[in-house]
Amino acid sequence: MRLPLRLIVGPMVLALMATTASHAEPSTAQREACTPDVWRLCSGEIPNVTRITACLRREKARLSPDCRAVFNTSGRPRSAGL
Repeated sequence: MRLPLRLIVGPMVLALMATTASHAEPSTAQREACTPDVWRLCSGEIPNVTRITACLRREKARLSPDCRAVFNTSGRPRSAGL
């Protein structure tokens, strides 16, 4: 039985954001901001969270403004404002 990809990607984006965060859990807004970019730029890396993270970092210049805003210069999600 195959799961719909949306049921796989949501939890992966959660894990992705958790691996880049220092202590903060990603907000719904952060997940919503980056999920389209995962599909658009890094779909070939699904379901490997480590590779998705690396892909988003590699593609930082091509990220949507909302997803780019999630990441600060250290690569960690911003905890305030989202």
